Amino acid sequence: MELYPLKFTPIFKERIWGGNKLQTLLGKDIGVETPIGESWELSSVEDNISVVSNGFLEGNDLQELIEIYMGDLVGEEVFEKFGLEFPLLVKLIDANDDLSIQVHPGDDIARERHGAFGKTEMWVALDGNENSRLISGFNRDTNKDEFIESVENNTLIDLLNFETVNKGDVFFVPAGRVHAICAGNLVAEIQQTSDVTYRIYDYDRRDSQGNSRELHLDLSLDVIDYTKVKDTKINCESKENEPVELVSCNYFTTNRLLINKPLGRDYYSIDSFVIYLCTEGSCQIGEPDGIKETMKKGDTVLIPAALNSVEIIPFSEKAELLEIYIESELD
Repeated sequence: MELYPLKFTPIFKERIWGGNKLQTLLGKDIGVETPIGESWELSSVEDNISVVSNGFLEGNDLQELIEIYMGDLVGEEVFEKFGLEFPLLVKLIDANDDLSIQVHPGDDIARERHGAFGKTEMWVALDGNENSRLISGFNRDTNKDEFIESVENNTLIDLLNFETVNKGDVFFVPAGRVHAICAGNLVAEIQQTSDVTYRIYDYDRRDSQGNSRELHLDLSLDVIDYTKVKDTKINCESKENEPVELVSCNYFTTNRLLINKPLGRDYYSIDSFVIYLCTEGSCQIGEPDGIKETMKKGDTVLIPAALNSVEIIPFSEKAELLEIYIESELD
């Protein structure tokens, strides 16, 4: 049987800093009263592999699909490079409190230490409050010695670059950049498939058992980029009914689509799966003469590479989506 737009059951993650916006704003059926910080929308991380929730493939997990459909699902070039591991992890993150200050290794160190990919990521702000902010890099050039001293003296905050966050803001966070999502933010995160995180500082918090969370300062020191980075917030224009590129890097390309009428998208040239994440409104998506799937705010759909084109039909006055894929000619 032919492939079609695939939906997956979200994987919810309890986090000490989590809240309830995934349920109240995005309508996720969490089913528990504990604070949920993350919804893993599409994942092939070990022990956290997404399972199909629609159509005749319901109940199959993402890795099983790649084993069966290979390049038809992910694209021939993607399959040649990544094999059975899906290369991206898509999350929704609800920060009711500040996340730990952290950094991720790049591919070389992650492979050497953990047998894993590095972790370059991006954030798109879906909701916040008037005081929402996040940490991205340093506010001036620094070095390893000064950084260690600031951690030991509890003055790390003085070195960090804080950015205000408004709904729709976009941030690119390459491996090596010290960062943290702060309280009040609801964000979509697109990243390499990796769960390797080095915590640098966690505000001396303790979990429900009174334990401090593990820190990884020693591991982080030769990973961190100590230079100041200008323009950590990405300036992007707003256009209706055509894609606006937000981020394009070796690991993923992400566009924003703001549509108020039916829109066709052709993928003959990219040789990749396409992920759609609905951030506002609702729509229908699928091949013009094929199976279609309905999306509402907070929903994620995977378009297999074998589907060379789709039509998106907004149900609401406007629908806004993130469009995510991997460019051909991977490095």
